[in-house]
Amino acid sequence: MSKYNELVKKLKEIFQINRPELDFGIYRILNARADEINDYLENKLKIKIQSALADAENANKADLEQQLHLAIKAATDAGFESDESPKVQEIQKKLSTITSGASEHENAVFSHLLTFFSRYYDNGDFISKRRYKGNTYAIPYAGEEVMLHWANKDQYYIKSGENFANYSFKLADGRKVSFKLLAADTAKDNRKDNDLDRCFVLIEPHVRTKFDDEGEEYEQEYKPVEVIKTSSIVDGKSVDTEELIIHFEYKAMKKGTKQETLVQSAISKILSDNNVQQHWVDLAKRVPTEKNPMRTELERHLTTYTQRNTADYFIHKDLGGFLTNELDFYIKNEVMNLDNLQNAEIFSNIEKQLRMIQCLRSVALELIAFLAQVENLQKNLWNKKKFVVSTDFYITMDKINPEFHNEIINNEKIIKEWIALGFIDPHTSKSDLVSLKYATVNISYLNANLKNKILSNINNIDDNVNGIFINGDNYQALNILKTTYNSRINCVHIDPPYNTDTSGFLYKNSFRHSSWLSMMDSRLNFVKSLLSEDGVFFCHIDENEYERLYLINRQLGLIDAGTIIWDKRNPMNGGSGIAIQHEYTTCFTKNAIAINKQNDNVLNILEYAKKIKDKYPTIDNVAKKEFSDWVTKNKTLTGGEQAYKYIDEEGRVYQSVSLRAPEPRTDKKFHEPLIHPVTGKPCAIPPNGFSRTPETLKKMMENGDILFGVDETTQPRQKAYLHAEAKKQITSVIQDAKKGKSQTTQLGIDFPYCHSTSLYNNLIGSASHEKNEIILDFFAGSGTSGHSVIELNRKDMGSRKYILIEQGEYAQSVTLSRLRKVIFSSNWKDGKALDCTSGSSHILKVMKLESYEDSLNNIKLVRQRQIEDLFNTTDKAEVANEYLINYMLESESKGSRLNTDNFKRPFDYEMDIAMDSAGSTERKNIDLVETFNYLIGLHVKSIESDIVRGYVRIEGTLPTGERTLILWRDCDKIGYEELNKYANRFDLYAKEKTFDVIYINGDHNLPTAFTVDEEDGEIVRSLKIRQIEPEFLNLMFAEEA
Repeated sequence: MSKYNELVKKLKEIFQINRPELDFGIYRILNARADEINDYLENKLKIKIQSALADAENANKADLEQQLHLAIKAATDAGFESDESPKVQEIQKKLSTITSGASEHENAVFSHLLTFFSRYYDNGDFISKRRYKGNTYAIPYAGEEVMLHWANKDQYYIKSGENFANYSFKLADGRKVSFKLLAADTAKDNRKDNDLDRCFVLIEPHVRTKFDDEGEEYEQEYKPVEVIKTSSIVDGKSVDTEELIIHFEYKAMKKGTKQETLVQSAISKILSDNNVQQHWVDLAKRVPTEKNPMRTELERHLTTYTQRNTADYFIHKDLGGFLTNELDFYIKNEVMNLDNLQNAEIFSNIEKQLRMIQCLRSVALELIAFLAQVENLQKNLWNKKKFVVSTDFYITMDKINPEFHNEIINNEKIIKEWIALGFIDPHTSKSDLVSLKYATVNISYLNANLKNKILSNINNIDDNVNGIFINGDNYQALNILKTTYNSRINCVHIDPPYNTDTSGFLYKNSFRHSSWLSMMDSRLNFVKSLLSEDGVFFCHIDENEYERLYLINRQLGLIDAGTIIWDKRNPMNGGSGIAIQHEYTTCFTKNAIAINKQNDNVLNILEYAKKIKDKYPTIDNVAKKEFSDWVTKNKTLTGGEQAYKYIDEEGRVYQSVSLRAPEPRTDKKFHEPLIHPVTGKPCAIPPNGFSRTPETLKKMMENGDILFGVDETTQPRQKAYLHAEAKKQITSVIQDAKKGKSQTTQLGIDFPYCHSTSLYNNLIGSASHEKNEIILDFFAGSGTSGHSVIELNRKDMGSRKYILIEQGEYAQSVTLSRLRKVIFSSNWKDGKALDCTSGSSHILKVMKLESYEDSLNNIKLVRQRQIEDLFNTTDKAEVANEYLINYMLESESKGSRLNTDNFKRPFDYEMDIAMDSAGSTERKNIDLVETFNYLIGLHVKSIESDIVRGYVRIEGTLPTGERTLILWRDCDKIGYEELNKYANRFDLYAKEKTFDVIYINGDHNLPTAFTVDEEDGEIVRSLKIRQIEPEFLNLMFAEEA
């Protein structure tokens, strides 16, 4: 194979157009323009190189011919035969080598291009390994004392354990074959299944219980191989299509199981399927290789599918800039050999080499621009703020107007869901249903009118939402939350994948730690901007990544508050080395603050004092003795805590503290005696005098805060009261052997591993002193952080809020179910609530986000007629080439990334959205209203919605403090004339200065300045009326800061 053919083959692989049969993701997008890209690589690229070298050679030839003419003339003028002149001979020799050197330089350019692009491309990704020379690398070092660098530092990690891309290809007859993954069996936590490996396995036939959009339960049968037939209208005709679906799962297998063995087993089963043998025989067609002469078409694709764990993991943050810098480095160090510049023999070839280098650099820069265009499309789709696909509210019955209760308890879907959750049994009476004040109602099950009434009755809705659960990729969720919650999160608490063999964390071969660091880095970069001034960031980890996590946290610019060692009291015996029984929790803060936790013993003492007060009509000596005996005999209390063994007549707990001044007082007023209330005589004075002024002591006596002895011979002392707010600094070791698994089992939830809420209560409680903080967990797993917040609020009557983010398919069945169960009751056994009175009043908001894969799947390249003409006209070839290299993907994908023309009917905006991990997509309405609220960072006060009439009206406040009104309207129902009629109803003129800013979609003719009557006469007032469409577009695609 020639160097040029090798280069073209490699470039087709890099541009991902070497697999025209693949029909998913970026392959599908690029294959739509494969003809133009192939034409460029196979034809135009070679012509460009030859032309550039020819131009250089012609210029050099003309120069040499001029030199030869002058040399011949000089020889003749001197009386010599020109053929005998050494100068003439030298120039003639150079001229003779020009033609022979042309192909040599051409091959050199091909070879260098192949070498350059191959060295940075690794099976689907460009790896940012900056070459110094040969196999020596350079890293960007700015002189800091300690720095952390890793191979993928300049890249976004885009793959996750729960989201394997599906794989589709087309056979020669155009029919599609798809490998689809059912719910990925990946553990959120990494400390289990140490004797198992995870592999792709063909499923066994089985039935799964699923829920439709309306919450209806249904059973779906899954087979390893099945044919799906669909009909569609094409050019007015009905066309039937078939697709072969082959289902896999990613499951834990016995350690040592080989993926290759499972592939061969799957191939045997698939090819023996009756459907395949009768109608899909092309899968068995031979596609031999030198090493595998018996390879079939099925094996070719299945091997690629199972190996995709080593590809397409990253998107480069600046591929063009990186490759351009590396190109200059490559040319200086490996093409232009500076070490040999002084060698006279080499020096004669330098001019020719420079011509070749000019050509090499010019062509390489064009290829880099082309590659950067492809990478930037993916980067822009990754970084764009994602649409909110759906928003649901789960509201406890006590927060819903009783006039709506009857309709709720007669809703069959709601009752079936309550039975499934364990709130009630099938025989619960209607009268008992009404009393379930903590049962959460999924208001999406109600008719639109009732749903809107319930929401409109909630004043200051964002203030009253207790928790938010986002089902989506955590990077995308953080990206859309950052405006609304900038500097508002008091505690970030996460338990990320630990990067062990069984964690389910996927990494590129030989890039295990760097893959994990890239994943964590891009997500942790949101933390600092989200944290409040007194914010605390906790992150759980084990020994595998502790030191790297610590260093990456330091790079965030946060303050190291220390590392907590969690002693699980359960050593992992049986392995090599030391039996591990601890994990770590790193703690970082935005500012230097003490990390204190609530003292549970204090709360226990105060709780017992309350029992004493409730038990006795008056706190007499008997009651005081009972309390004192309980405190002094309680072995769980420290000596300092046991000093609070007294209770006064009002039920206040205290200890006796000296009033003696720490240093001798010289002022006489501190030596004035207190008068004993019984004997009326002056009491003994502390040796140093009193620690309080006479005025303070007088007030303390009036409040009953001074303790006197039996008579005046005893020094008076102070009552030091015990308060619930008493805290102690959290220590670097926490011992907690409780298992979170037991809690989920009681709730009737099957989840392999999770931490206990007792551990989380310690940590989250230490970061939420005011009891009204916002806690964020963007690796939510089964929802332990949310469970903990609900528990803490019940315990101390707090009003903390939580935001949980989880993208796993178990988000609904595990995380959301757990939250709803814990809201309903504190007491559970075998999945059934033991009571219905120990729950919490609650509003839970649940959102589903568009995924990166959804973004890719919705891209459609649309080319305008005048652009198409460029590729059909030879005299505009240069312009067409410029468009292809630099603008094609950006220009032709614009309409499908965000179509603001469709904002005229905003409640009908649709996208294809993946509904499960198997990749099945549905056309879904997108929640533009909620998406825009987050884009502008709106704190929502109220929502008024009437989709039938064609509007949604929202009031709220921007992060700037500006009072804001947003009106979304169906422009077909509320056009120019109707809008003017609604203007006063919607307060669009804000004549009472109700709003500072008004957003509205669609064209309108509302005035932005008008005359109003004031006490001082008429004045002209201006109003900020902003159109939603341009604001939406700018904010959704705003560049990363």
